[in-house]
Amino acid sequence: MITANQIRPLLRAAVDRQVADDLEAHVQGLRARREPLSLGVEDLDRILTWKLRGQYGRQQKLRAENTEGVVRAMTGTAFAIQHENPEYEIELKVNVLCALRGVGVPVASAILAIVEPVQYGVIDFRGWRQMFGEKKTNFSVADYKRYMAELRRLARELGWRVRDVDEAVWEFDRRENGGRD
Repeated sequence: MITANQIRPLLRAAVDRQVADDLEAHVQGLRARREPLSLGVEDLDRILTWKLRGQYGRQQKLRAENTEGVVRAMTGTAFAIQHENPEYEIELKVNVLCALRGVGVPVASAILAIVEPVQYGVIDFRGWRQMFGEKKTNFSVADYKRYMAELRRLARELGWRVRDVDEAVWEFDRRENGGRD
């Protein structure tokens, strides 16, 4: 399992950090204009482009079924959910976001990481490999809750936001594995 000391030098070192920061700033601008906060189709598409990279086109037809009204309603609902039990809150938010066509747990986690970077990170095979030493490419809500518990533990230890921990773990894996999958 990865340690805080291994990732400490990698704060803000992820190769796509600027894109993620720009997305976060965009969402903060939306937060100032939209009360309650929701994403529109174009806002969601920007996050999907960042998260999916070369796989962006895979479910494009399916995602096209998400209308502006549906995307705003579902994202607004997800972002409004607050619960004293953080695991239950994760479950609720992810399940609401996964109701959108073409959004699975990894994409839902990316949306949450951009919208709420203090509390959320992105689940993917690189982070999972470093956290648990296992090869895995399909993720459930239960997997995300397990991953988030570890990210949050490291965030507390480092005094970082959860998204920053996740990006450092991702960058550590990328460097350790030469960018290979």
